[in-house]
Amino acid sequence: MATSTLAEQAKQNGGGDAEAVRGPERRGRGGLLGSVFERTAGSLGGAIAGRLRADLDDRDPDYIRENLPLVWLLSSLWFRGEVRNLGNIPDDGPVLMVGNHSGGNVTPDTHVLTLAFSTYFGVERPFFQLAHNLVVASPIGQILRKYGTVSASHENAEKALSSGAALLVYPGGDWEVHRASWQSRKVDFAGRKGFVRLALNNDVPIVPVVAVGGQETALFLGRGNRLATALGLDRLFRLKVLPISIAPPWGLNVGDFLGHLPLPAKITIEVLPAIHLREQFGPDPDVDEVYAHVTRSMQDALDALAAERRFPVIG
Repeated sequence: MATSTLAEQAKQNGGGDAEAVRGPERRGRGGLLGSVFERTAGSLGGAIAGRLRADLDDRDPDYIRENLPLVWLLSSLWFRGEVRNLGNIPDDGPVLMVGNHSGGNVTPDTHVLTLAFSTYFGVERPFFQLAHNLVVASPIGQILRKYGTVSASHENAEKALSSGAALLVYPGGDWEVHRASWQSRKVDFAGRKGFVRLALNNDVPIVPVVAVGGQETALFLGRGNRLATALGLDRLFRLKVLPISIAPPWGLNVGDFLGHLPLPAKITIEVLPAIHLREQFGPDPDVDEVYAHVTRSMQDALDALAAERRFPVIG
């Protein structure tokens, strides 16, 4: 991608000069606080812009292998992770894994699934996960990139699949991961169907992955989407939410930007059978029909997993 294109994307996603994005007629408004906010947005936007394009070589199998014991301690002892039917993932070749997402910015379901995938298939099999630009550009982004985390974009997704890798995407993104705890038993992709087009364009199977328990690692009170809109976070950072939760060590946690100490809720994940779109839906699948089928099958599986749970956190 040309440098000019990156600059344009940076402005679209909150990067570049925040003052220029807002326009001269908006400058000077909001006083000192507004100026600081805009300068911070510009700095963060610049960091985000630098992470838009993925370098798949950042993934480090040796690093993953060396740190698997630590991930095992977190996933197996703290979250008592259980992953079922990994054999439904094709043994080789590109595959699009589509998951529901829970647990706020800590995303415990991703840790558990990464451990299971790496143990089952070996760390040498390429495995990448899409994440929000802010996550990849954060202080822990360098570590996440070693595990295969890349900025969420169609370009990066295409690049990963064309390399023959397994790719994990969460269509619900920040909208789903910050839903209220009492909505934890709902698959909510907010109507985002890009994953279907991605699978069709690359002629790869979709493997649905369903997880339960992540939304019990804190008390999530709401997405705060109206507050995010009022503050312009969507325009500046592509953030449609400013979630509010109660979680240690902060107590009242607004934004979850620094993460939180997750409660030791049991995480259970089930991998559903692979869906070969053109075999199942014909040579020219209808995107809406595929989307409805995937989300319905995932919701049915989530309902079954949720029915097994006796108590919150305990499982």
